[in-house]
Amino acid sequence: MKNPLIVVNFKTYAESTGEKAVMIARYCEEVSRDHGVGIVAVPQIPDIYRVASSVKIPVFAQHIDGAGAGSFTGHITAECIRDSGASGTLLNHSERRLLLSDIDSALTAAKKAGLTTIVCTNNVAVTSAAAALSPDFVAIEPPELIGSGIPVSKADPEIVRASVAAVMKINPEVKILCGAGISRGEDVAAAVELGTSGVLLASGVIKAKDPRAALIDLVGKI
Repeated sequence: MKNPLIVVNFKTYAESTGEKAVMIARYCEEVSRDHGVGIVAVPQIPDIYRVASSVKIPVFAQHIDGAGAGSFTGHITAECIRDSGASGTLLNHSERRLLLSDIDSALTAAKKAGLTTIVCTNNVAVTSAAAALSPDFVAIEPPELIGSGIPVSKADPEIVRASVAAVMKINPEVKILCGAGISRGEDVAAAVELGTSGVLLASGVIKAKDPRAALIDLVGKI
């Protein structure tokens, strides 16, 4: 995936469900191609197949479980996600928190299935613990800033700097993303200047009046 990276979480917004998910993903693909910036689409799990069948950019799941094939009704397996067309997954988003043991088992399942992993964290201590489990990315997102329009890179840049330093000390192979309140190109540029590899966002694109224009603005300063 190209660096810097923009990961667009579709959440369960009505504006990014069903065929609208495909539309948003196509905007992501267009902007990624035209501007040379990596963009990942993260639709709801039932929409993964239709989205992945419609675009060539990476498509991630919003969650997986550590369960494998067998008697695990209601669980989401890494293999099923992969076979639906996804190439990676988010884990431990603030709206889908997991125990550390669950993160560990989900990472093991994801790696076995060949999925790229992003573990979301909310502070430096959790970031450190997540980095020790060797995901591909950690994404630092203070929950109080999610959806606020106030980027963490401005509201609390020290938590980003400290997270970058902690990850570099524990496992320099793990890349860092910055989330919460990201909505403009200057937010992305600020996150990159703080040492991250990109951003994770949702409403700044999905709830925008013109999602395509919002994406163009996001990549405009990098």
